[in-house]
Amino acid sequence: YTRRIGILQEGLLASPFSLAEVRVLYEIAHRDQPTAKDLRDELGMDRGYLSRVLARFERSGLLRRRRSEADGRESLLSLTPKGRRTFAPLEARSDEDVSSMLRTLPSPRRRDLVSAMTSIEELLSPGKAPAPRWRLRRHRPGDMGWIVHRHGVLYAQEYGWDETFEALVAKIVAEFIEKLDPKRERCWIAERDGKILGSVFLVRKADTVAKLRLLYVEPDARGLGIGARLISDCVAFARACGYERLVLWTQSNLSAARHLYEKAGFRLTGKESHHSFGHDLVAETWEVRL
Repeated sequence: YTRRIGILQEGLLASPFSLAEVRVLYEIAHRDQPTAKDLRDELGMDRGYLSRVLARFERSGLLRRRRSEADGRESLLSLTPKGRRTFAPLEARSDEDVSSMLRTLPSPRRRDLVSAMTSIEELLSPGKAPAPRWRLRRHRPGDMGWIVHRHGVLYAQEYGWDETFEALVAKIVAEFIEKLDPKRERCWIAERDGKILGSVFLVRKADTVAKLRLLYVEPDARGLGIGARLISDCVAFARACGYERLVLWTQSNLSAARHLYEKAGFRLTGKESHHSFGHDLVAETWEVRL
């Protein structure tokens, strides 16, 4: 990756400046008269090294210093007209280099890249402001395949269920698409920065009964309130459609989901032992009156 973005070259962006020097130029260009201390705090650079970089810029006529009126020990830094003329093509070249890398990626893959870089930044920056809030949207082409895939992967990883569960999910989503009544049935997708974080379905079971199906939330998105919101939107939509009851089918070992159902007002109405997905399970029926 360092080779790909060219930071191993003696001069960054085909310039006489190193990566550190270009970053210092960038900070001065995009800040309102920072001090050397501001740059040290932002970049974590050694005091002596930064001092030498600034001295070099000053000798080259790129940098102007002005004594701070608030603190006479500090100097306010800004680029001279020559400094701005020197930096402008570097910034333009950097933008073009990044654009050329992204140009070969289709839009969904660009979103994947941004999401991955956001995750890296969050993980390596304790105390950083939280990522943008997730949102709910309606389903669109491609979502159903993803939902089947993630159910198959997650339930195998977390509960050891075999591929027959994935086959069941595939049948459920295929029937949903084939028989969809948009006025009385719906799929909600939780999404952030183009990444699907979870989903749920509401389907018609009878004229007065709706069924909640296939609730799932990605492991790294749990604790954000997504599951509870998906359930509450299901309940609200079912009530608005005139259904009298909302029912669901789950398993006794899915404790996190069962807790959410209970909090949403669902009550356990039946149990039945069965052998499915490679395991002996206890199926549970829950319902809430609307």
